[in-house]
Formats: sequence, structure tokens, C-alpha cells
Amino acid sequence: MSDHDWHDLGPADALKEPALRQVRVGRVALALSYRDGAFSAISGVCNHVGGPLGEGRLDGEYVVCPWHHWKFHYRTGEGEPGFEEDRVPAHDTKVEDGRLWVDLTPRTRRHKTPHDPHPLARPVVRAPGPPRVVGIGTTAMDTKEPRFSGSDHLLSIALDHAGTRGGAETKSIRLAELSFRACEGYYSKAARACTWPCSITQMDPEDQLDRVYEAVVHWADVVLVATPIRWGNASSLFYKMAERFNCVQNQITTMDRVLIRNKVAAFIVVGGQDNIQAVAGHLLGFYAEMGFVFPPFPYVAHSRGWSAEDMERNVAAVQNSKELRDGTCALVGRALELARHLIEVPEPATRLARGGRKAHHLEDM
Repeated sequence: MSDHDWHDLGPADALKEPALRQVRVGRVALALSYRDGAFSAISGVCNHVGGPLGEGRLDGEYVVCPWHHWKFHYRTGEGEPGFEEDRVPAHDTKVEDGRLWVDLTPRTRRHKTPHDPHPLARPVVRAPGPPRVVGIGTTAMDTKEPRFSGSDHLLSIALDHAGTRGGAETKSIRLAELSFRACEGYYSKAARACTWPCSITQMDPEDQLDRVYEAVVHWADVVLVATPIRWGNASSLFYKMAERFNCVQNQITTMDRVLIRNKVAAFIVVGGQDNIQAVAGHLLGFYAEMGFVFPPFPYVAHSRGWSAEDMERNVAAVQNSKELRDGTCALVGRALELARHLIEVPEPATRLARGGRKAHHLEDM
């Protein structure tokens, strides 16, 4: 190691509270702690994705990163038990004449234990083969007590048509059958805290939204989303899924990395009462922000209007409507036609300008 580089942080008494704080001296970030009557300092940059350790909390003898909860010993910088080789630099401190000094030259080096990348982190490369359509059903009905769902009914018709008449490979995902956590707002902590794959997906092997990410980002050429209308909006499960897709859109913001290219989205909206255009508009805006393109007339929908409270008639109307069946088949046909064009003549993977928005290249901490 090189010679010491002592720096005066200020009056020691003023730095005893809070027990953990983030300190920056030039380009050096430190997690400064006061515990058991003594000061300690480790690097303020987490090994994971650079979270500010000093803005976290103390859990016994470990500093917990506020972004993704990685832990490092407050004095040695070593990872928690089982992860000791994953360590951040530790710095010496001393108190002289009532002032706290820290050695900006660390006494130990940073070491990042190699970790296999998550399977979703692989490059997005379309595999050869026919067009592929994934249908995502967002109704929240109890799967243990099945009953008729208008949106699921039309989605099944669409997938059947895509496979038998459209020559496509198909896959059906019903969100009600998956166990996945709600978005926990990592983006609200810092843009870089929201990662691809999703931070929850990386930390929780039991979270099943990885199936949706795999299908949408890596597998499908066409994503067909079906939703009921609930109080004038898409289903609650749609929004639960949509919030977890911030990790896809955020790659554009933080990395200039567009994960969704040459993919088509289309929609099925079914409600007993109205607000179809508002629901469809939100769906279009959300999927456009991720990079999807749309066929002409990108959704089919059904509603009997505001005064139609006799829901049993609404069920019968959807079940028996030839117009809805034909319209759904035509929708998936238009989506496949556009998808085939994009497969044959894909848009080049060039940098895309986003009107009114820009990607922020965030400095390393």
C-alpha cells in the first residue's frame, strides 16, 4: 500500500451522531461510524451496484446498504458470515486534539467475489424460428375457483388463432397463477438502484415474475395483454406487473440500453362498464415507453356502458359474440403481420433519440 494520506474531518464530538453517516472527501466516499466509543470508516461504495453504504443503517456490527441490503463489517469491511471474501476497503481513523482524522489511503483492498450473472442478464438475441406470441392474462380471479373471464376468454381465442391459423409459437401466462412481490421502489432510492434484472428477481429466487421477464424480453415477438376494467382502470395485477417493469425502462434512462426492440404489443380490454379508451391509452403509453411498436388498430374491447349493472348479461354477451371473436383473431393477425416484417427487416440496433428525455450517464461513486 502507498503512504498514509490523513485528512481532518472536523470536531470529533460533532461526528458521533448519527452513528452512521456518509462522508465524501474529494472522490473518496466513506461510511463513517461511531460505535462502542470509537470511530471506524469503510468505503462508502457498496460492492453490488455502488450504493452509498453510509446512508444505510447499522445492524449490530454490520453496515447495511440502503439499496439492496448487502452487509459489510463496520470496522473490517468484510461481508457478513458466509460472504467474508466480498469486502470493501477499510480506513484507519484517529482522534487528535479533539479532531477526527481519517486515512484516505485504505489499509485493505476491495475484493468482489465473482458471481454468476443472472440468466435474464444475457444479451437479448432473437432465436431463429417462427413468430412467437405470449399472451398475458391479468384478471385477478381465484384460480382455485375458476369462473368465466371475458378477458381470458378472448385471450385464449387469440392464442389459438395465432397457433393454428397464424403459424406462430404461443405461450400463455396468467398473472393470478404466479407468486411475485410488488415493486418495492428501488428506483425511488436512486436511479441506479433499480437494476436489470429486477433487484427483487436477483435477490428472491421464489419470485416468479422472472417468467414474465423471460417471455417478454427474450422470447416473444408479440406480447398480447388482456385485462378487465376495474373502476375505470386496468386490473390491479396489471399494475403490479407494470411497476416491476420499471427495471426494463430504466435501463434506457441509466445505461442507454434498449432491451425491447422489434417487438409488437396489442391489447384486449373487457369491462362491464365504460372507460375503454382511457385504459387502452394507458396500456399504449406504458408499452411505448419500453420500446414496443403497435399494429394498426392495436386493441379490441368490449363494454355495455355505464348503466350495464346486469353483469350476467355482460358475460353472455362476451361468450356469444362472433364480432368479438372475429375482431380478436383479426387483431392477432395484424400483430403477427407486423412482427413478421420486423423479423425479416429488423430496425437496426442504433442509439435512439427520445423526444424531451435523455439518458443520464451517472458518475461512479
